[in-house]
Amino acid sequence: MEKDLLLTAIRAALKGGAAIMEVYADPNADFEIERKADNSPLTIADRRSHQAIAEELALTPYPVLSEEGKETAPEVRQAWETLWVVDPLDGTKEFIKRNGEFTVNIALVRHGAPEAGVIYVPVTRDLYFADTQTGAYKLEGIERLDAGDTVDSLIRRSTRLSAAGTHEGFVVVASRSHLNEETAAYIERMKQLHPQVSTASKGSSLKFCLVAEGKADVYPRFAPTMEWDTAAGHAIVRAAGQEVYQAATGVPLQYNKADLLNPWFIVEGKRS
Repeated sequence: MEKDLLLTAIRAALKGGAAIMEVYADPNADFEIERKADNSPLTIADRRSHQAIAEELALTPYPVLSEEGKETAPEVRQAWETLWVVDPLDGTKEFIKRNGEFTVNIALVRHGAPEAGVIYVPVTRDLYFADTQTGAYKLEGIERLDAGDTVDSLIRRSTRLSAAGTHEGFVVVASRSHLNEETAAYIERMKQLHPQVSTASKGSSLKFCLVAEGKADVYPRFAPTMEWDTAAGHAIVRAAGQEVYQAATGVPLQYNKADLLNPWFIVEGKRS
C-alpha cells in the first residue's frame, strides 16, 4: 500500500483520539449517551471522532464505511473495490466505564481483504499500524504527527510486532463482556491440547493487539461483531503473521459484504 495512505490513516486516528480525549478528560463532560437500534451506546465522543476522521480520509480517493457514518445501500457499497472501514470509538462501553480500554480503528480494504490497519489507544497513547508490505508496528507515547513525520520515521521509533510470543504456556484472549458458553467450551478444548492454558482479557480491538504482540496465542470470538469492529485488527494481525478465520469454514473474514455482520471467528497462526 502507498505509504502516504497509511500516514493519512495514522493522522486521522490520532485526530479521532484527540477528539475523544477532549470529552473523556473533562470531569464535567456530559457524554450525551444515546441508544442505537441494537441498544448499543452512542456518545458525543463517537460523533466527534467520526467527524475528525472523516475530514482526513476525505482527502483520499476512497469512500468511508464508518459505524457512525451514513448508511449506504449494499449494491452501491459493493461496487467500491477499495474503501476505508472505520470505527471512530471501538469500546464505547469501556469509554463510559472510564477504564481506558477503547480504541480508534481505521482499515483500508481492497477487494474484500484488509490491506492496512491503524489502531490508536487514546488513553495510553499507543499506536498500532500495519500494512501487508511494511509489516506491523507499535509506537508508544504519540499524540500527534510532527510536520516532518513519515511512515518510515515512525517505524524507526517503533517496535516491530511478531505473533511469535515469548510468554509461558498457551494464552487465550477472552472478551471481558462476552465470555459465553461457546467461548468457555473452546477454552476447555484448548486445555485438552495444551498443558498450561491461561486467559487474557481486554476491551475493544485491544484483543487483536494482544495476539499481534505475541502476548496471546489465540482469540476466539463466538459473539456478534461488525466489520468495523475487526477490519483494523485483522490487518494488524495479518501483518504480524496471524490470520482471522471464520470459525465454521476456516476461510479468512471478508469485508464490504452485503451484510456487515461478521460470522464467528478465530484469530490464530496461519494454517498450512
